[in-house]
Amino acid sequence: VQLQASGGGLVPPGGSLRLSCAASGSMSSFNWVAWYRQAPGKEREFVASIAGLTSTKYGDSVKGRSTISRDNAQNTAYLQMHNLKPEDTGVYYCVANRRGDNYWGQGTLVTVSS
Repeated sequence: VQLQASGGGLVPPGGSLRLSCAASGSMSSFNWVAWYRQAPGKEREFVASIAGLTSTKYGDSVKGRSTISRDNAQNTAYLQMHNLKPEDTGVYYCVANRRGDNYWGQGTLVTVSS
């Protein structure tokens, strides 16, 4: 199983971004999919997760500004982020769980700066 995160880039403060996490196999086989991020010099931080198609959770730092979703037909999960702030800068990783095993993607860099 491989997960490929993409969609990162340079975004001005207040901007929006949609990250994608494409699975090499069936996305529907995963119990849950989540996004984590890691800023330079900081520990990895939980961003959001989705179990099934509608059960979502968000970290306090992104709550109200982000939406996680998954499209099993496209084998892809998404993280839509709005009103981005400089503190949202970091490498964003997707992770998915299947039968107790976690699979991590390689990360995509998001830089929020003017």
